[in-house]
Amino acid sequence: MAIALLFGIGALSYKVGEFSRAGPGLFPLLVSSMIFVIGVITVVRSRFVKPVLIDYNIKNISLVLLGLFGFAVLSQYVNMIAGILFLVFCTAFSGTSYSVVRNLKIAAGLLAVAFMFRQLLGLQLPLF
Repeated sequence: MAIALLFGIGALSYKVGEFSRAGPGLFPLLVSSMIFVIGVITVVRSRFVKPVLIDYNIKNISLVLLGLFGFAVLSQYVNMIAGILFLVFCTAFSGTSYSVVRNLKIAAGLLAVAFMFRQLLGLQLPLF
């Protein structure tokens, strides 16, 4: 909540504008406001729910970080398709069950989103 508040206050130094003619500060102000509200809801809810002990699994955390790192490196030096495939198949090892078919479906969905971002929004994604 403190980080959201910090960015929200920082966004006020830019011209916010209005919804019909948004200024450069409107988007960061809206995002930080939503994150702040989610933080408030989380804090209020935590007062009514019994605490549960969290068990950290270093292996799973390492696999997710490796997947993200591999995605970034492969997307930069090979292409984003290889990065997405590595991300999905690497991070899937941190789950309770491993399914190649499920991983292929998730990868296909992520690739479809990447292609839509490239074709419909015109983003310069290194897909090939």
